[in-house]
Amino acid sequence: MNKKVYLLAIVSFVVGTVELIIGGLLDLVADDLGVSLGQAGLLITIFSVVFGIASPILLTMTARYERKQLTLWTLLIFFLGNLLAFWSPNYSVIMAARIFTAASGSLLVVLAVTIASSIVKAEYRGRAIGTIFMGISGSLVLGVPIGLTIGNAFGWRAPFLFIAILTLASMLAVALTLGKIEPKPVISIKEQIRTLKDQKIFSAQLTSFLFLTGHLTLYAYLTPFLKAEMGLSATWVSIVYFIFGVAAVTGGGIGGSLSDRFGSERSIIGIIIAFAVAIFMIPFVTFSLPLFLVVMIIWSALSWAITPAQQNFLITSAPETSDIQQSLNNSALHFGIAAGSSVGGMVIGQTSVVHNATVGGLFILFALGTAVFSITRGQVATRQEAIHDS
Repeated sequence: MNKKVYLLAIVSFVVGTVELIIGGLLDLVADDLGVSLGQAGLLITIFSVVFGIASPILLTMTARYERKQLTLWTLLIFFLGNLLAFWSPNYSVIMAARIFTAASGSLLVVLAVTIASSIVKAEYRGRAIGTIFMGISGSLVLGVPIGLTIGNAFGWRAPFLFIAILTLASMLAVALTLGKIEPKPVISIKEQIRTLKDQKIFSAQLTSFLFLTGHLTLYAYLTPFLKAEMGLSATWVSIVYFIFGVAAVTGGGIGGSLSDRFGSERSIIGIIIAFAVAIFMIPFVTFSLPLFLVVMIIWSALSWAITPAQQNFLITSAPETSDIQQSLNNSALHFGIAAGSSVGGMVIGQTSVVHNATVGGLFILFALGTAVFSITRGQVATRQEAIHDS
């Protein structure tokens, strides 16, 4: 596989860190800024909403620009956004910083996925996409635990300075390693949306949305869950996040390999079923930390294993519009993150964090239904039919 894919995974690592790190610091942010835990959770929601909306729009707006230079300029904007987050004195400013970094981060991830899938042979495409998402899940292994440690020691703003430094390192790596990459033809937003008229594609994208909604309903509030239901200290919370991240990285790689070996369709169904079992079990294993960790490892690994299989399914189902589908799927994932963090906040506000896992599991069952529906549909129409047929 092309070694440049690993460079792109570094970029996705940095973006994944800034998106997810705030979830581990929600209690610190809420206490410092004088807002509720649910309001602090909105910092995840707004990031993901902007990420999902901006992704296809910015990809279209920048389609004529050479990819290496575009990546460098976008990394610079991302860097400035993290500095703003570091300096933010109140809730409004940190919210603005999240919007700023979400927009630039959305373009960075789409660039990483589209470039990676285009520079490898077809038989390595699933692994290439899996590697990019291993970069994101890798941010859970190093970024989130380190960020939690830094945040607990120096305040919740300090991790954003850490991310800014990582961004500068990524810029240097891209400048020295990535070659010139010419852009592909422009495809309008209207044409992108028209591809969703196909039931197979729409239900596949809906599967990604529902799956991430279910996952984030619990994961976005994992810190208060661990503290309230298991009585873990801040140090133990960091350890749990580290274990979660190791499993996530492993799952991302396994998902790509499973997709290449057994086919994306069987991989998707198997992963969703196993994930549903794991998340429904979470509330019933909190009495034992070792047992909880076993179930959590399965939950974590499967949460990232589905993404490369799902994206490979979209590529093989609609090869003529594969770039469009990767962009739209990226949006679907982040709309799911936004929805899940919002639903999780409502569950906490109305009942207790212990119920977040069960509510999230219900969304996973809906995702299983849409996945089966998508897989049993016929082949997608040609590009001209998918884009121009009105």
